[in-house]
Amino acid sequence: MPRSAENLKQAWLAALRHERRASVHTLRAYGDDLARFLSFLAEHKGRTPDERMLAKLLPTDIRAFITRRRSEGLGARGVQRALAAVRSFFRHLAREGILDNAAPRAVRTPRIARTLPRPLSERDAVRTLDEAGENDVEWLGARDTALLTLLYGAGLRISEALSLKRGDAPFGASLRVIGKGRKERSVPVLPAVRDAVEHYASLVPFSGERDGSLFLSRRGKPMSAREAQALMQKLRGRLGLSERATPHALRHSFATHLLANGGDLRAVQELLGHSSLSTTQTYTEIDTKKMMEVYERSHPRGKVS
Repeated sequence: MPRSAENLKQAWLAALRHERRASVHTLRAYGDDLARFLSFLAEHKGRTPDERMLAKLLPTDIRAFITRRRSEGLGARGVQRALAAVRSFFRHLAREGILDNAAPRAVRTPRIARTLPRPLSERDAVRTLDEAGENDVEWLGARDTALLTLLYGAGLRISEALSLKRGDAPFGASLRVIGKGRKERSVPVLPAVRDAVEHYASLVPFSGERDGSLFLSRRGKPMSAREAQALMQKLRGRLGLSERATPHALRHSFATHLLANGGDLRAVQELLGHSSLSTTQTYTEIDTKKMMEVYERSHPRGKVS
């Protein structure tokens, strides 16, 4: 009797979790994308999908799914992720000797226009850190300052900062961080970062184990990324900053300001935990773009008559 596509999906997710060490976010996103794909197949083919159906799918079936998702408002980046999920699923089936169908590989991935990161100016980054501490509850103000100082001063992703444990503080001269793909890297810790985190840790009113979360919510639970987003939203309103001033923009600012002040590209790549140097090079393009804008505004030959 052929196995159901749902059972095959659960086995694939288990493999991603245990063998590939995929993050919770990736598992949720891929799981949702494949669930939509299987639901589409049930409607498209008129029956519950199983391994026999999957083995006989054609590129036209995959394209029909993408067309449906586009009609539902999914953008190019979402289509790219949905295709990645479907391809990962079929690669798993081939590795396990269940079936080998090249149809997903025959569908072209949509091209995504590359956008440059939007960092804060050095002045706005400093203003943001100064304003973060303005809170009626002293320890919460210290927490917000410590978190944002860590993002800007060490270039951490918000997920990396929020995954730190109480036992990680006080920081030494460097900090071991677990980044994307469970990759470890060592990040130097500036005295200002170390002092901000130590000050916060000394004020936290909740007791906890060394393996408990370092950054806590008002009620003593692990702080969420959504709370960090809400913090930056509040600061944007106070300081009149762009909507692009997010927690991740502080990481962009870390890289951009380092490079603008003479930082080495390879060193910044290591600090950010980028696998590819080309990813880090996008930050150099920001300064080039700004320079050209100034040139075109200021140079007699650059002005439009």
